[in-house]
Amino acid sequence: MTQAATQNDRALSNLEYDLLTALQNKAEAVKAYETYIQDAEQQQSQPCVELFRKLRDADIQTAQEIRHHLQQVMQNGRM
Repeated sequence: MTQAATQNDRALSNLEYDLLTALQNKAEAVKAYETYIQDAEQQQSQPCVELFRKLRDADIQTAQEIRHHLQQVMQNGRM
């Protein structure tokens, strides 16, 4: 069986799976940062609030980039 035939038999290519996994990890991180932000707010630690917001915002931006790549890969089979 050829490599192309093998990839066509799968529900997801390795690359699609990798991108989905990366997106899931970013989504989980964003959710965790929300908790960390609340904890820092309760401790009245503005520097930590700002740090966690910065980290959350960076992961949101990265997740959007991953989504774009995933859409392209799913539509075209590659970037």
